[in-house]
Amino acid sequence: MDIDSAALVVVDMQNGFVNHHSRHAVPAVSDVVTRWAAADRPVIFTRYFNHPGSPYERFFQWHRLQAPPETDIVPELDDHAARAHAVIDKTGYTLLTSQAADLIRQAGWTDLVFCGIATESCVLKSAADAFEHGYAPWIVTDACASDAGPGVHDAGLVVARRLIGEGQLVTSKDVMRQLPAPEGTAMLE
Repeated sequence: MDIDSAALVVVDMQNGFVNHHSRHAVPAVSDVVTRWAAADRPVIFTRYFNHPGSPYERFFQWHRLQAPPETDIVPELDDHAARAHAVIDKTGYTLLTSQAADLIRQAGWTDLVFCGIATESCVLKSAADAFEHGYAPWIVTDACASDAGPGVHDAGLVVARRLIGEGQLVTSKDVMRQLPAPEGTAMLE
């Protein structure tokens, strides 16, 4: 990971995606974001919006995440989102909207480090799209979850290994080792 050319991408940490299957990811994501931001590295948040008439409504009959409070960033991360380099609103799975693609290109980031919800959909699709656009995608496996349960999270990681490479899946501890230690603390082992 080229930490000096990397941005942390916090995917869809919204109230509507947090449930008993995914709640454990909230403190894990918060820890990664806190350390990343303390190292003065760029953080991007994504927010998903399911608009009326969307493919999600038409093909899945899924009508959620159309308005607050479901579309709001979880309270534990709201302050981080307010201070983020950018918040990218999207109506599909991927981070790589035209706005995000322009931002990444202009900033010169080569590595995108993904965490958030849901491992098997928005995180996976964003990482695969980043790979196909020539960026180095990284998925922080213990700072991701699926609102459909741990089996679906694990399935997403299996597919990620096939699409972006085994070595692109890392843990939060791996990421922390790459970051400079905060003032007055020792590096994590």
